[in-house]
Amino acid sequence: MEDFSAFVGLSRTTVSKYFNDPSSVRKNTRNVIEAAQRKSGFRPSMFAVNLNRRRSNILGIIIPNSTDPFYMALTRRIETIANEAGFLAFVLSSDGRAEMEDQAIQTFKSMNIAGAIIAPLGVQSHHRILAELGSSIPLIYVDSPLDETSSFVGTDNRQSFRLIVDYLCRSGEPPCYFAMPLVNNNASARQDAYVEAMQQFKMTPEFVPVADLRSWDFEKFGFDEALRILKGQGFPTRTVLCANDRVAFGVIAAAYQLGLKVGHGADCDMRVAGHDDHPLSRYACPPITTVAQNYNEIGRLAIELLLERLDEKSSSKPDSGRILLNAELMLRSSA
Repeated sequence: MEDFSAFVGLSRTTVSKYFNDPSSVRKNTRNVIEAAQRKSGFRPSMFAVNLNRRRSNILGIIIPNSTDPFYMALTRRIETIANEAGFLAFVLSSDGRAEMEDQAIQTFKSMNIAGAIIAPLGVQSHHRILAELGSSIPLIYVDSPLDETSSFVGTDNRQSFRLIVDYLCRSGEPPCYFAMPLVNNNASARQDAYVEAMQQFKMTPEFVPVADLRSWDFEKFGFDEALRILKGQGFPTRTVLCANDRVAFGVIAAAYQLGLKVGHGADCDMRVAGHDDHPLSRYACPPITTVAQNYNEIGRLAIELLLERLDEKSSSKPDSGRILLNAELMLRSSA
């Protein structure tokens, strides 16, 4: 900045004032600085500028899997609204590993971020590190909460499972539950929600005996486990409720490989339902009956809650926020 100031022939204070807010300097001065920029190619370091600010304009986002369509849609929504509010959103993936989640947190600390939105691993997360981060900056959790007291925006699993279990019980044989790998708090929360829903409808919960894995390759997990089960004693009931649509993809593929027909009808061998309304679930064969999470609304509410908390922090207002969204039943031919 000092070298560029000397090149322009203006004080560093004036140049710095321009880069913080171009409208804060006179038009003639602005023209001189912009002409010097074009000639020299100088650009201030965004990270250095933020390190010197009392309040950074950088927001951090940590997700567990950058290829999952849910997290892709979520981050796209968050980035758009953050940019409109004058913030730069940086997305890092933990790749399903606690050590990578910790590394992402340390990276954001070094960038002096203003706040963060995190989809935590939960069962593998280092709670102390996340707690320390939350004590220094506003922090919002999405998809699965870290604990019962954390600020959170996500789907109400109890409502969504009541919805799908009610439909499956009314329309045919009650569902057994095909769990997802225990990769975050959602895994246990959804299983608990299934049990609660079955008990509310005076039904006995039935569980598919699956391997205890920590893989994010949900489709392969569903396929391998379903193939093993179908070649053995079979499922506890002919209606299978999967923890998410990606697991359901694998279950349907395994049934197809063994010549079984999935669907809702007298000529079908089994019904399969999911959760989330994955973008490809309507194009599966057969299309998957599921419950839809509102990806865009979760992203919008999370970033708006974070921006509110940034304002609250500057005005010494108390932190708050826990938002649970209802899911919508999507009836298709798989169940």
